[in-house]
Amino acid sequence: MAAPPGNHTIDPRNGFCSQTKTFHSLRPSVPIPPPTQPLSLTEYTLSLRYHAAAASPPETTAFLIDSASGRCLTYSDFIRQTKSLSLSLQTSLPSLSKNYVAFIIAPPSFQIPVIYFSLLSLGVTISPANPLASESEITHMVRLSKPVIAFATSSVAHKLPSLPLGTILIDSPEFQSMITTPPSYEPNRVVKVAQSDTAAILYSSGTTGRVKGVELTHRNFISLIAGFYFNRRESEDDAPRPVSLFPLPLFHVFGFFMLIRAASMSETLVLMERFDFEGMLRAVEKYKVTYMPVSPPLVLVLAKSDLVTKYDLSSLRLLGCGGAPLGKEVSEKFAARFPGIEIVQGYGLTETSGGATRMVELDESKRHGSVGRISEMMEAKIVDPGTGEALPPGQQGELWLRGPTTMKGYVGDDEATSTTLDPEGWLKTGDLCYFDSDGFLYIVDRLKELIKYKAYQVPPAELEHLLQSNPEIADAAVVPYPDEEAGQIPMAFIVRKPGSGITEAQIMDFISRQASCTLQEDSAHCIYQCHSKITGRKDPKKRTGQSCSLWCFI
Repeated sequence: MAAPPGNHTIDPRNGFCSQTKTFHSLRPSVPIPPPTQPLSLTEYTLSLRYHAAAASPPETTAFLIDSASGRCLTYSDFIRQTKSLSLSLQTSLPSLSKNYVAFIIAPPSFQIPVIYFSLLSLGVTISPANPLASESEITHMVRLSKPVIAFATSSVAHKLPSLPLGTILIDSPEFQSMITTPPSYEPNRVVKVAQSDTAAILYSSGTTGRVKGVELTHRNFISLIAGFYFNRRESEDDAPRPVSLFPLPLFHVFGFFMLIRAASMSETLVLMERFDFEGMLRAVEKYKVTYMPVSPPLVLVLAKSDLVTKYDLSSLRLLGCGGAPLGKEVSEKFAARFPGIEIVQGYGLTETSGGATRMVELDESKRHGSVGRISEMMEAKIVDPGTGEALPPGQQGELWLRGPTTMKGYVGDDEATSTTLDPEGWLKTGDLCYFDSDGFLYIVDRLKELIKYKAYQVPPAELEHLLQSNPEIADAAVVPYPDEEAGQIPMAFIVRKPGSGITEAQIMDFISRQASCTLQEDSAHCIYQCHSKITGRKDPKKRTGQSCSLWCFI
């Protein structure tokens, strides 16, 4: 965003303008294409990649490596498959037009980046979702995004409703042919993608309530990637080509934009189909991984686990931590064990394309507890929740953000959009924060009701809705309970219906069969370990003062 008139009032130390009560980015400005230029995210990313790859022939550069099998896909093969898929889709599905939505539900694999880049180049909006989501959740997402076609693995395709152009199975011989054998002729169709066109609909719980579809444009991501590309550290230019390991889901905004970022810089990515801690350690050793995007719980496990000593992690140089604030104690434990590995933190929401603040230089990473400074072209306010007054550095309030990475809105939900985005384009984050005198942002608490489980947003209302759908439950309330490893764990207070004898185990089994992956991946550990933790301390009914006949963890 441009600086306001009289920008001499902006404090060069923290970016605060005393006239407008607005914080401005202190990062160097970056070149971005004019907004009227037709340009897809695919075109922009690959144009940056060709520049980044100038010192190394793209044919010899590995883009993707499968952590389990060691199979490799070079950049030249990736681009060839992307173009082949685009031509195949244009030929076999001529009705698949620009601005139509494609629903994508599959675990991380080589096919997913190919699908993303191909569809984005055609102007088709991608809408990736969690393959572990329940059928009811998928039905809700499909109702929001209104896709005409889906891409899925055969193991999860049964969860999808019927769509106008059907479902393409990405683990089928037919799909393999689409990405390796292009049609013998090229269709006479030139697709011009506007930067204002919707690139992706990603799913988030927003401020409260059920999952929402966040509408993000090509320009949102172009602006974000430009900042990462042009304001990378000077030391990165002379370093060996980075190898990143992705323990992140590619349907999540963090994984999605980090994938695009890595492609723009011609880096190598090691993909994990399903996260496994020891498998991650093996991959770091085997592929000489230099960088990993992580969440705070993973940092804690690295700092404490005895398994770490069995593997050579000396190649690791940098961890990019996001999803939740990283506490000082955890940072210090990690630094004591890995003095040669730096952690840089960042903050963002799906609604800001994933990036709003971050750390860039080495000295910034020493600000324990901070999530960095405002990213390029972004503005921020700290607003008193009671009075609506914008506050100066050092005072706590709700964080508001504005900039070119801010979403269009929530698809199909005008009420939620108008509640979150004000008429001047300010996004109300629902997070209680403050900026210090040097312009570093600190997250204090959450004004919204979401539970932060391992960097995932878990809406209590959604879990309460699931619980209340059980015919033996009269009422339910879900609250967060602090946990060192997960950050917060949902805890439910249950009121049985008269005459019901439903047990804790039955309720936990009921939820595990319906709830989404955010809790399901290690639900048994989460449920039973935490159950014993609390029962050994105090009765939570007495702690909260709530009256209920049964309580349990989900």
